Amino acid sequence: MKKEFSAYIHFSQMLEKRVSQDALRQLSVKKGLIDFCSNDYLGFARSEELRAMIKHEYDRIADHHNGSGGSRLLAGNSEYAEVLEQKIATFHGAESGLIFNSGYDANVGLFSAIAQKGDTIIYDELIHASMHDGIKLSGASAFIFKHNDIEHLKERLSIAEGKVFVAVESIYSMDGDQAPLAQIVELCELHNAHLIVDEAHATGITANCGKGVVQLLGLEDRVFARVHTFGKALGVHGAIVLGVSLLRNFLINFSRSFIYTTALPLHSLVAINCSYELLRKSSPIIEKLRELIKYYNKLIADHNGIDRIESESAIQCVIVPGNSNVKRLANTYLSENFDLRPILSPTVPKGKERLRICIHAYNSKEQVEKLIKILETAVEKE
Repeated sequence: MKKEFSAYIHFSQMLEKRVSQDALRQLSVKKGLIDFCSNDYLGFARSEELRAMIKHEYDRIADHHNGSGGSRLLAGNSEYAEVLEQKIATFHGAESGLIFNSGYDANVGLFSAIAQKGDTIIYDELIHASMHDGIKLSGASAFIFKHNDIEHLKERLSIAEGKVFVAVESIYSMDGDQAPLAQIVELCELHNAHLIVDEAHATGITANCGKGVVQLLGLEDRVFARVHTFGKALGVHGAIVLGVSLLRNFLINFSRSFIYTTALPLHSLVAINCSYELLRKSSPIIEKLRELIKYYNKLIADHNGIDRIESESAIQCVIVPGNSNVKRLANTYLSENFDLRPILSPTVPKGKERLRICIHAYNSKEQVEKLIKILETAVEKE
């Protein structure tokens, strides 16, 4: 007879509350749809060329195991990993880098290690959940500043104590807009604060061969740390923290999500390596994506009734207040064979629920036109 744990009652109540809010998260498998949902901006995750490159590189290495065998500090390190880290660091104009198993691990491991009690972390209100979790684990005092609000950041910096860190994303994952990095860097330097930039949704899509916004603006030497993830435009998995060699050595010694986890297997490292090789020759694909984003923005600007967040990135958002309302709109798209996902509260603030539209290099102008036409029809019915 199955044991009934007392915690089950609490779990049921919490899930029922989510149901009543029309906010219950569920896994689903959807195939054969027109993709305006995934983070595969350049199509690398589905690339036959990348798959062939990975197979060729992996087969070239004679001596390899199925898994890494342990953490990097035990059996899981390799020359391949260390060479790859330096290769990626050089590509991004950094002195050094340390690979983590995911973007989540990288942010949690970075923030929880670098700041302690008595220090201050000031963060944009829209940073990713992984950064929030790392900040909570750090023990430092934490203060929010209004999204992309330079004046509010200035106020926060004036009251900060201890070592001061500022956390932002270069391109925000839920709004798709860009941080005013040049202004933020100036403020951080004025207040001796250490700027950390998560480049997850900029990696691979910026005009400088996908190197990210920090490099696009020439700010590499003025940013304390950068996080680049490999699971979005690069189409594989993992992440890297970039900075000086001292930061790398510090994280090897004090970052718990690095120390106490089994290292990525060789196949994953090969996939990351090959993805960067493909990125080096993908300027035409990046340009195609950027042109399609411009085309989307040109078309949707003609529709005044659509409440959208202006963005020049691959992430475009239409605000549809209310979980039920935005889910209904997503289902309308599903009936037309489009894969777009509703972003519900509490993931975003109540009243800011939205349809998150991700544009890819493999989408067509005709698909973009139809997407906007469906949206226009839905708005007219309201």
